[in-house]
Formats: sequence, C-alpha cells, structure tokens
Amino acid sequence: MARNSLTITPLTPAIGAEISGVDLTQPLTNEDFDTLNQTLADRQVLFFRDQAKLSPEQQVRLGKYFGPMHTHPAAPTLEGHPEIFVIHTHKGSTIANGNLWHSDVSCDEEPPLGTILQLHQLPSNGGDTIFASMYAAFDSLSDTMKEFLSGLVAVHASEHVYRSRYAERGVEDAGKVYPSTEHPVVRSHPLTGRQALFVNRTFTTKIKDMTDGESAALLEFLFDHTEKPEFQVRFKWATNDVAFWDNRCAQHLAMWDYWPEERKGHRVTIKGDRPFHRAPAT
Repeated sequence: MARNSLTITPLTPAIGAEISGVDLTQPLTNEDFDTLNQTLADRQVLFFRDQAKLSPEQQVRLGKYFGPMHTHPAAPTLEGHPEIFVIHTHKGSTIANGNLWHSDVSCDEEPPLGTILQLHQLPSNGGDTIFASMYAAFDSLSDTMKEFLSGLVAVHASEHVYRSRYAERGVEDAGKVYPSTEHPVVRSHPLTGRQALFVNRTFTTKIKDMTDGESAALLEFLFDHTEKPEFQVRFKWATNDVAFWDNRCAQHLAMWDYWPEERKGHRVTIKGDRPFHRAPAT
C-alpha cells in the first residue's frame, strides 16, 4: 500500500507495519508526517529498514515532529544530549533494557506517546524485539469483562524497577524519588478513539480498591492475556534499522538471548498526555 512517497506493508493482522520510501536522516514532508502519525496509531509499531545511522540531532529532530521530548527518570543519557537514552548491553551487564513486558515509563503521570529506537551494534544473532497490540488484547475480551475492566484504575510504580538499576553504568540515585501514579486499566487512544488495555508486567503493581488477592489474580490474568502470541509481531533487527512504537496501545519485550555479545543503540521518547478512558460512541 503506497501513500505519498511511502509504502506501508502490514506485518500481522493485529500489529506492525514496515515503512519504505523515506530517509529518516532528512526532514519529513508534511504529507509523510501525517501518514506516519496516523499509521503509528493504527498499526502501533512501525519498522524502517535500510536506514543510515542517525546523528543525535537527526534522531531528536525526528522525534520532535510528533511532540516534545520525554526525559527518562532513571536511565543514562548521551553526553550533551539528555533526550537520548543510550541502550547498551554487553558481557558485563547484569540487566538488559526492556527484557520484561512493558509500556515505556507507564509509571509517569503522563506516560510517553511513543519511542523511536535505532540499533547501531547487534549480536551475531538474537536480540529481537517483540511487540503486542493492546487494541487486540482488549477487543478479544468478552463484553462482560470489557465493561468490568473499563471502570477500574491501576497503580503503576517504578521504585522496584529503577532503584540502583543503572549503578553499573555510573548512575547514582541515592535520595531520588521515582514516579508512581494511577491510570485507567482501559485507556482510549486520543487519535483513533480505540480502547486498549493499559496494564503491564513491569510497572503495574495493584488494582485500586481491590484486596491484594483479588488484585494479584486479576493482574496475572491480564498479564498472561496481553502477552498472547496472536497479538504479537516479532522484529529481527539489522544494523541501523529503526523501530517506532506507540506506548499508548502497544507493549514490547526485548529479548536478552545473546549474552555475552553486545547490543547498542540510541532511543528518543516523545512526551504523551495523561491516559483517559472514554466509552466509545454507540
């Protein structure tokens, strides 16, 4: 399917599209921005192959088409470029970024709209990223469960995730307070109006106004449900490929199956707004 200068190739029924016909080192045309913005909201993650390496300035410029830059509350950034989160895993790493299902920084009051990642160094094999559609996860539920979940609020916390996480990379966080907030379990996408589940295994710790047992049981059901293979697309990276995902309607998992080899790249994250739930028009 071609739109303007772009060719859009959907990858699975639920999620993902490859985009060709654009050089991300160059400014976007208005037409290409409009197409990418809508396609991101519809397909939830976009993949751009055969790209040149983006300079920090080019990657930040690309992100700023879609909104102001988000600054990560914990992660190490590129010197001189606080907008750029340096992704780097090697034989000395004790953790790898993103190797548990999550929506980026959902613990923020206004979680990121989207994330743009380019990988510059890859292992000889492995290191794929898997994305899952939270539209599809919601749509597949029974009407009874949809109605029940649409009235619930969840706690998203980060102390258990971020405390000392990046100490091996020189980040000192003594005394730092990490974000925690509450979001609707079902959020409405501001562009498409579609409903998406908004709980994830990394940050969501509790369903508000439930007992601990009730909350734990419901969250485990939802985590297992959102991670079903039929909602997923798996991306095998090549050097300098770019992935752009919508945190409002997708989750992802970065495979750490390549130790002791190295995986490295840069990502920018775009500010979002506070999640809301609005019942669809009948």
